Amino acid sequence: MLSEAPLRTKNIPNKLKKSLRSLRLNNHQQIKTMKKYTYTEKKDTRSGFGAGLAELADKNPDVVALCADLIGSLKMEKFIEKVPERFFQIGIAEANMIGIAAGLAIEGKIPFTGTFANFSTGRVYDQIRQSVAYSDKNVKICASHAGLTLGEDGATHQILEDIGLMKMLPGMTVINTCDYNQTKAATIAIADYEGPVYLRFGRPVIPVFTDENQTFEIGKAWMVNEGKDVTIIATGHLVWEAIKAGEILEEQGIDAEIINIHTIKPLDTEAILKSVKKTGCVVTAEEHNRLGGLGDSVAQLLITEYLAPQEYVAVNDSFGESGTPDQLMEKYGLTANDIVEAAKKVMKRK
Repeated sequence: MLSEAPLRTKNIPNKLKKSLRSLRLNNHQQIKTMKKYTYTEKKDTRSGFGAGLAELADKNPDVVALCADLIGSLKMEKFIEKVPERFFQIGIAEANMIGIAAGLAIEGKIPFTGTFANFSTGRVYDQIRQSVAYSDKNVKICASHAGLTLGEDGATHQILEDIGLMKMLPGMTVINTCDYNQTKAATIAIADYEGPVYLRFGRPVIPVFTDENQTFEIGKAWMVNEGKDVTIIATGHLVWEAIKAGEILEEQGIDAEIINIHTIKPLDTEAILKSVKKTGCVVTAEEHNRLGGLGDSVAQLLITEYLAPQEYVAVNDSFGESGTPDQLMEKYGLTANDIVEAAKKVMKRK
């Protein structure tokens, strides 16, 4: 808490003295503490998907699951234990998996496909475009090991362009969740949503900091922290990095507004514009190529609706490489410190 300097009021009229004291009080009332987020455990977001899918086994008899020989990686075991007759092991034939899922959707089922994000999108893009998006089939494409942080498997298994690929498809909803609880809630929510969905999540264990009993609302941003100096819009694993960045910025006297955009398409334009009009500048943070991802969606919005300076925290148009998640986050500039530097840089451009 800042100490209040003595108000020198000698030779100042009484009416003006009261105004000065009122102004001093109002300024103190504007000083606030950033909302604190804590966690007691770390879990991978793919386990949140597995838990949500297992719950759907009991809740919705129309839900079926398909996998391309990665049951353990997608945490599908509990679903299979509960309803083995509703699970289809397709093998390493991802294109066939998408075609079969589209056929199951025609028959009234709600298919959830599961494999790595690279194989869920890049390898089968033609099948998704023709059999799912163009045909508007109710298929849920569930993609694990997204971004850089699957780690040592390297560039052939990492993918940094999947959000761009999927959001370009007409009618495709694109979701990128931030922790175990949010991933579980999103998995359950998309079963009730009519239409194709791309659900993106990851491999590394990260803090579980969102509400265990949350209701996931597709297309609705989550206000993580209200602030007035700079807007930080983050998605996926980088939401936690944004929270850490907000705490660092607070120590430096900067009040950051932090928004979790879990649904990249459709984008919550109202929440973004409201925030940026208040703060006057924005940082976008994502584990994705800076081209085609969340940052580009926000930039397109600002160009057409409200001009404001923007900085990107994202991979700068390159492929990944082998390394631990922490090493890769550091090398490719995706840490809390990188968000802090971007925030200070963009504030100078206001």
